[in-house]
Parts: sequence; C-alpha cells; structure tokens
Amino acid sequence: MPEQSLPRSSLVIDNVQVLTPEGWRHDASVWIERGKIRAIGRTAQAHAAQRIDGRDGYLLPGIIDLHGDAFERHITPRAGTQFPLELALAANDASLVANGITTFYYSITDGFEPGPRSRDTVRRLLTALERLMPRFGCQARIHIRHEKVNTEHHAELLDWIAQGRIHLLSLNDHLPALDNQRKVERYLAGLQRRVSMSEAQTAAFLQQLQGNRGLGEIQSLELAAAAREHGIALASHDDETQEDVARSLALGVSIAEFPLCAQTARACREGGAAVLMGSPNLVRGGSHVGAIGVKEAVEQGLVDVLCSDYHYPSLFSAAFMLAELALMPLAEAWKLVSENPARAAGLGASKGKIAEGYDADLLLLSALDGSPLSLQSTWVGGVAVYARSAARDTDCRSVARA
Repeated sequence: MPEQSLPRSSLVIDNVQVLTPEGWRHDASVWIERGKIRAIGRTAQAHAAQRIDGRDGYLLPGIIDLHGDAFERHITPRAGTQFPLELALAANDASLVANGITTFYYSITDGFEPGPRSRDTVRRLLTALERLMPRFGCQARIHIRHEKVNTEHHAELLDWIAQGRIHLLSLNDHLPALDNQRKVERYLAGLQRRVSMSEAQTAAFLQQLQGNRGLGEIQSLELAAAAREHGIALASHDDETQEDVARSLALGVSIAEFPLCAQTARACREGGAAVLMGSPNLVRGGSHVGAIGVKEAVEQGLVDVLCSDYHYPSLFSAAFMLAELALMPLAEAWKLVSENPARAAGLGASKGKIAEGYDADLLLLSALDGSPLSLQSTWVGGVAVYARSAARDTDCRSVARA
C-alpha cells in the first residue's frame, strides 16, 4: 500500500492551489487532523508529522453525488443476469473514488418491476450496503427512488425512514399512461434492458399497474410527512407541469430532480427547491429523453446541483465544461458538485467546502483540464482512498518532514 494511503491522525498537504469558498489560495498548505481540515495557509505549515508534497497541484472539495444509479450495471450488466452484490458494489466503489466522488447516494429504485428494481432487490441492496459501507473508500448513503404505484409493503418503507436507514427520498412516477404512446415506447426500451418479459406479459403488466395510482398518491403524502418528521431530504422527480410543481412543493420537497422544462425548473427554484440536473446531459450535449438541456438551463440560471445520473465520469468533467463554455468560472461551477449538493441534502455544515472544521474530503489534481486522468489522489475523511501510479511524474509523493 502506498505510504500516502495509510490512515494518519495528522498530515499536511503542502504546495497546492486550494479552492476555498472565497476562491483560489495559491501556494498554500492544508493541515488535516482526525479527518477534519484544521487550517489552511501558512499556519498549517507548523503542524503534522506527515507531509505530502502536492507538487503545485490543485486541491478541490470532493464531489457529492446525490443521484447515481450506474451501480445497477455492475449488478445486472445484461438483462436476465445478476452478479453477487459484494463483487458488484466493490467495483462500483472503486469507480466512484477514481472519478473524484467522495460522498455517493446510492439511488436505489423502489419500483414496480420484477428483478433489479423490485422491493426484494432493494432489501438485499440495503442490507449489503450497510454491511459493506465501513469497507468502502467512498462515503455511501442511501437514496430511495420510490415509485408511487409500488403500493405494496408501504409500512416497511415507513419503518426504514423512521430507523434512519434512508438519507434521501424521491417520489417518482415512471409508469407511462397507456394513451401516451411516446412515453410507453420509451419506458419499454428501458424495461427490455433490465427484465426479460414477453410482449403479452408486458402489456398485461402495465395495464394492471394503472389501478394503483390513487393509493400511491395517498401513500406519497404519508411518506413525505415521515421524511419531514425524521429530517430526511425529500425530492420530486421529472416535474413536467406547473401542477406537478405545486404538488411537489406542497409535499415539502427541498430538491427538484430533473424538471423537464425551463418553466418548471424556475417554479421549483422560486418555491425554494434546489434544482438538480444530470451531468451526462451537459457532456453529451443534450437530454436523452427530450428534456431541457443543462447548458440552456445554466444559461438561464436554473441549475443548483449536478449529479452523475447514470455516468460517473461526466460529473467530474461537467464543472470544467461549464468553465470552458464561459458559462461560469470554475470556482463557481465546482459548487454545483460540492457545496450546493451538500447544502441541499442537509450536509452543508460539514461537507462540500475546503474550510476549517469541514470533513477532509479532497481531490488533488495535476491539471484543470476536466479529465479524470488528471485526478492524482482522492481523500475521504483525511484518508487517501485512491491514488494514481507512483511511477507517473504527476503523482504526489509523501516526503519526510524537514
């Protein structure tokens, strides 16, 4: 194991350009003790037994990803296949820290489908994650994406909220109305990647679920009340109309995931909800489902938080793209992946900033070019959980204290 990856009670990272809430601090040092940032600047140089030479690199706050489901591909890489959860989740954790994500909300679909998005799968995932979290490099949290028409086992979900096993709850409605052919076709295209069902089985399946809508709305009110009672962040999902926004705000949502147009995004923000959009939308140049483009939304000042959605590397690159497009300075763009998601999820007092008293969740970069290959080290709680090969010239090396 590289020396810099060993847990230490105290260390100083020297010779770095530090992105603080006030902007860049040049040729600085950062003192970390017991997982927290204790000092930044010249005062940090007098502390710690271990020193790391940052080689004039760039130290940024770790990325906080509130919505990501790419881990599903590690579990079910092809329809009808499933791999052991420990194997899949270990591979996913390695991918997270290699892309600069230091806090990750496993966005688990509590859906109405059989297979990888069923309640049975949620139970297994929740148990496996709770068992494996202490061994992960990335700090893991649970985001349950509850489908409203999944009306079975309602009491179980309420119990999970009361027990503190869920850290973010979003209320989703991905069941297409049968008279909307475009949405039905789009939904079926995704279903075929996850589940092996015949055409006749699929038609009967969708027809049967339509009757759950009324009960699902009643249960959503109870879930939202439970989330508020237990201090769990609540999110809406895919708000399409002003009526959708009004219902979401009435539930007390603090996060609006993927509003579909500028009007709904603006209404969500005006109602006090942080607007979250997907970084793949920006990196690819548009939405894959025909929603508003992130570039357009940023130009109109409608985006508060970016997430990985289904592609982790895009989240690392997105802030750099915003700066390259001259939509905002990098220091401001980086807040969309660090400070803003921390605040939206209720972590703003401890995460998302390089500031005294904050968790030492840090990224050391050799260049500000937007490539994950420029990421040299990832720290979570002051422990290096990822490092590029020591043979590379840009790799940071521990040096003995003079």
